[in-house]
Amino acid sequence: MKFLRSVVDEMKQVTWPSKKQLRKDTLVVIETSIIFAVLFFVMDTVIQTTFGWILK
Repeated sequence: MKFLRSVVDEMKQVTWPSKKQLRKDTLVVIETSIIFAVLFFVMDTVIQTTFGWILK
């Protein structure tokens, strides 16, 4: 029970983000994920093409 009381006490100290901040942070995560996905796709395509030319 001591553990559960500690958890409740800690949760009372948590500062939750506002809806506006949460929306902003979520969009940053989505945008970053899309950028990295495109970057990895381009890098993979370049590497595959390069190895295709080398091994041809």
